[in-house]
Amino acid sequence: MKKDLPVNIVEDISIAVVLESDSPIQKSWNVYLVNEKEVPLRNVFVTSKGYGKQEEREVKTTTLRHFLGDIAATSSIRIEAIDQQVFGLTNEYWLSYYIEDTIFDKKYIFLPESIVDENLSKVPLVNKPGVLIGGNS
Repeated sequence: MKKDLPVNIVEDISIAVVLESDSPIQKSWNVYLVNEKEVPLRNVFVTSKGYGKQEEREVKTTTLRHFLGDIAATSSIRIEAIDQQVFGLTNEYWLSYYIEDTIFDKKYIFLPESIVDENLSKVPLVNKPGVLIGGNS
């Protein structure tokens, strides 16, 4: 039963949508996993999907699955590119990983229109501007 499982709190792990380049023609965005822990993560797996309404109709993107392997302590890794056209949707990332023999998982949700210039800040370990969810909470 789910109630019998231990509560494994995810801390110091973030998902960030990062502005890679800002040319006059187009902005280029990528999604990163940021591990601020002092320990490596093993068998890291991330699923991503988008959903919501665009032009008064329900829209769902394909669910993508990314096996990232092992992630070093205090490091970041690119998960995927993201198109600005889906910024108006809810973008969900579900992260699972192991530390030693303990499994952890957490869902990160970017709400519609939350990935905007006004919400950009410097993303740790990536050192570029982006919108960050997670960290110490």
